[in-house]
Amino acid sequence: MRYDLVIFDNDGVLVDSEPVSNRILAGYLTELGHPTTFEDSVRDYMGAALHRVHDVVWERSGQRLPEDFDEAFQARVFAAFERDLEAVVGVAEVLDGLTAAGVPYCLASSGSHERIRVALRTTGLYGRFGEERIFSSQDVGRGKPAPDLFLHAAATMGVDPARCAVVEDSPLGVRAAVAAGMDVYAFTTMTPAEKVADATALFSVMKDLPELLAG
Repeated sequence: MRYDLVIFDNDGVLVDSEPVSNRILAGYLTELGHPTTFEDSVRDYMGAALHRVHDVVWERSGQRLPEDFDEAFQARVFAAFERDLEAVVGVAEVLDGLTAAGVPYCLASSGSHERIRVALRTTGLYGRFGEERIFSSQDVGRGKPAPDLFLHAAATMGVDPARCAVVEDSPLGVRAAVAAGMDVYAFTTMTPAEKVADATALFSVMKDLPELLAG
């Protein structure tokens, strides 16, 4: 293995949450008078922290979202997670393989700490991480596409950014990893390849990731 740390995004990489959360976000924004399709939500918000939703709506409409928007949206998402959320196919085996090879890994997500933990516990992945290996955009001043979150994760784990690999599925996440000086492997199940062309490599099936990481 040529890396000393593998940093996983959460939504869309570890847990298959992007279809669920983007469907809910599009519907909720539309209810609030900001017509948004599922495709719009994926294009504009996938991989971003919630403050980006507020910023984009303000820029486009000059209107503020309700003060309780984040709380109400998260409540809808958590309820849907309990019904529908599953781990990404093959990711548990990838994590087990890294453990067997003695390669440390962690999670760095734009989602809140609460959202991350709900998702991991629902899908049975929480035990593979634990508190000390979970990082959220809440921990830093700027979320993706800024590199801050990935740099914070690497520093906390005691690894040089140049020795880190990031596994991402969104253009914003890929940009953040590149800006952090890390290799990044783009999971393209929901993102067109041309949107993540700056990635070190692309893959569409999780079982292909270990070979890419091995180099």
